[in-house]
Amino acid sequence: MSSAFDLTGRTALVTGAGSPTGIGFATARLLAAMGASVVISSTTDRIHDRVRELRADGAEATGVPGDLTDPATAPQLVAAAIERWGRLDVVVQNAGMTSVSEPQLESGAIEIMDYALWRASLSRNLDTTFLMAKACLPVMSAAGWGRLVLVSSVSGPVMAMRGEPAYAAAKSGMVGLARALAIDSAPHGVTVNAVAPGWIETGSQTPHEYEQGRATPMGRSAQPEEVAATICWLASPGASYVTGQCLVVDGGNSIAEERA
Repeated sequence: MSSAFDLTGRTALVTGAGSPTGIGFATARLLAAMGASVVISSTTDRIHDRVRELRADGAEATGVPGDLTDPATAPQLVAAAIERWGRLDVVVQNAGMTSVSEPQLESGAIEIMDYALWRASLSRNLDTTFLMAKACLPVMSAAGWGRLVLVSSVSGPVMAMRGEPAYAAAKSGMVGLARALAIDSAPHGVTVNAVAPGWIETGSQTPHEYEQGRATPMGRSAQPEEVAATICWLASPGASYVTGQCLVVDGGNSIAEERA
């Protein structure tokens, strides 16, 4: 493997990796294929199923369940990586999305959204990112090398949907946070970037989202592995001079003026 993509001897942490069909797990698999030892996390014990799959592929992997809205969780994940492998080089903050079980926590026009629902969305998406960055950046800065990649969305930083002000605000905030952290971290050899996926064909994709994917210039939704490839490039040694950026992975959807 080219040294630009070689993560042998390095340790990566991926949050939001519990789904077998999601961006987080696809990213963890690719980071492991690049040579990294991997710590993965999700809110439930299904993360241990994903660990078994990674190990079956020959990866060095461990899993830690935890809710990142709890301020104690992010330091625990960082500590797990250091305790197991003595270092932490790459962090992919993928946790945080629209709640599948309770979509009302984020959806709704602002005139019908109360403050508690607004705060719940910011907590799930933006606060978790702040907590993860606060826990991992001092470790990577002290080592003089690191990659922090935040998984945002096109919804907010680039485009918007009806009835989603809280989600759009949170995901936009992630991009602003990435840029601010990039400035502070650059002197320490640490890059901070964001990735903004569009329509992605995961196990939780709805029929409406599937049809929206078909209306993109590519004529389809992305596969999780296509987003993972972008994330892992930003996490690679070869991306050493790229920081404070937001890379859009949406099949050209955000640049198309016409829809079929």
